Amino acid sequence: QVQLVESGGGLVQAGGSLRLSCAASGRTFSSYAMGWFRQAPGKEREFVSAISWRDGSTNYADSVKGRFTISRDNAKNTVYLQMNSLKLEDTAVYYCAAAQLRAALTNGRGDYWGQGTQVTVSS
Repeated sequence: QVQLVESGGGLVQAGGSLRLSCAASGRTFSSYAMGWFRQAPGKEREFVSAISWRDGSTNYADSVKGRFTISRDNAKNTVYLQMNSLKLEDTAVYYCAAAQLRAALTNGRGDYWGQGTQVTVSS
């Protein structure tokens, strides 16, 4: 079973940057599409970004497109979310997820989930 652990969250001023990391266990990491979700206060969990295992293609929610970048390093079993130009509305708990298909993540479904890391953007 794949274990996912997020890190890199914290408090940052609006306009600043953070890089989230998601470390995965096991040697089959490269077989999974990986993605990020977030849940803001009083709101449902929403899709943020995903990256495929096959060709590295990516998807982004409209709200983060142009500001966030997802990447993965299969040798390190790690996926990253570089977050730039952070806005107050980016405040949320960010979750890493893995699925067999990138489309599953885009549709809000994951086979494995991390515990989440808090990102707080101050004005």
